[in-house]
Amino acid sequence: MSRRVYIETVGCQMNVLDSELLAARLEEAGCRMVPSRSDADTILFNTCSVRQHAEDKIYSALGRLKHLKDQRPGTIIGVLGCMAQRASRDILRRAPHVDLVVGPGRLGQLDELIARIEEGEGPLVEISGQRRGNKQAEVARSFAQFDGPRKTELRPGAHQAHVRIMFGCDQFCTYCIVPSVRGPEQSRPVEAVVDEVRRLADQGCQEVTLLGQAVNRYADRSEGEARDLADLLRRLDVIDGLHRIRFVTNHPRYMTDRLIAAVAELPRVCPYFHVPAQHGAEAVLRRMNRGYTVEEYRRLVERIRAAVPQGDGPLGAAITSDFIVGFCGETEEDFQRTVDLVRWARFKNSYIFKYSPRVGTKAAERFADDVPEAEKRRRNNELLDVQNQVSLEDNRRLVGCRLEVLVEGPSKAARKLDTRTQGGGEEGGADSSGPPDARGQLVGRTAGDRIVVFPGPTSLTGRIIPVKIEKADACTLFGGVEEGGSSREGLQENPDDNSRI
Repeated sequence: MSRRVYIETVGCQMNVLDSELLAARLEEAGCRMVPSRSDADTILFNTCSVRQHAEDKIYSALGRLKHLKDQRPGTIIGVLGCMAQRASRDILRRAPHVDLVVGPGRLGQLDELIARIEEGEGPLVEISGQRRGNKQAEVARSFAQFDGPRKTELRPGAHQAHVRIMFGCDQFCTYCIVPSVRGPEQSRPVEAVVDEVRRLADQGCQEVTLLGQAVNRYADRSEGEARDLADLLRRLDVIDGLHRIRFVTNHPRYMTDRLIAAVAELPRVCPYFHVPAQHGAEAVLRRMNRGYTVEEYRRLVERIRAAVPQGDGPLGAAITSDFIVGFCGETEEDFQRTVDLVRWARFKNSYIFKYSPRVGTKAAERFADDVPEAEKRRRNNELLDVQNQVSLEDNRRLVGCRLEVLVEGPSKAARKLDTRTQGGGEEGGADSSGPPDARGQLVGRTAGDRIVVFPGPTSLTGRIIPVKIEKADACTLFGGVEEGGSSREGLQENPDDNSRI
């Protein structure tokens, strides 16, 4: 099989990892990855189903490809991932020119399915079993775990990598489609994760982010007694060459003192906690089936702050959250309680979403979507403004601090400016290409996941260096490399100036 493949990814970090692994699998099968749809004879969309907007984008893209399919009948078009699992029949009804519909539990078969399409079969649909009406063990088997070879050149950054430690979700929050499209919880064996991370470190990876839908539910029972996420972190913390470990996303109910203590004690585990609260009102949390109270969540924030004082400068551990505004039955008083929680908790940042009903969830079945769209939009913007103000105030407290930054490469503005110049445009200028002084800018992240932009040579990519913060906005810190500053002990300068970012 020799095909030119373009993969477009929508959604979460899990999807980004799936696309990386798929690209490696297809390259092993003889395919070549290309950078755009126009270069490809196989176009694959790795999709998200969490919000309707994400699915609408895919349907729009598929509609535009109908004429391409008419002109080039040999082109293979595939829809992969969560949307494929949730809406396989709708996809083929609305876009009959699609050749492949493959759910996340069947991605490991993709190379074989493409070969079958080449032989004249199709359209082909491969999805896992439905959770309703079926035994959990049978459904779990139908969601086959997919983790394959890793190739440095296929990652967004050579020095950072996502590592899946578990699949699926059993929490069944009423608004969420993920348990249906990702299947039951299944944890990978500790040894398999350790081996994968060790190989990544041997390839020069400095930072790994452990992924799971409710990552602090991790439990490896492959050797009898369960080993939890704290156990896994202790095994990973001693791997030579690895300097940072993160884990996302956590469910508040399962953030144990044992796990918090592991973060506090292990030098390579970042003092960063993504623990979505989702709402600040008791009644809404109950309708969401979150399983904790606002007071319990507040105590969790206090426990983290007390146990993990280390972090970025004077701010201690970084805590981030997710929030849904406009959920079924949300009153203005409910919403203001969420505002109060954001002001009190002082999250590093929050990901804020308007509620989007999803067919197949309990919320869509039981509750009316009764908050008007205009009101959802207003609440979304107000909460975002409150969070941005908190982020700005805390980021300004870091001005004058010296923070350790893992350098990821040229900043977004620098890359835009370089691309525009290479294309023959004028340098500089007040437009979307970025400011004239962007050339030579680098970007990196602190242990608390704060973005830092500073001038420097690309040879710093992949190093952890001290940067003195000189100014800040709500999203970004700006600074300069201290003269005579050195990278973290044991981390050698990276001679490759051409790392993919």
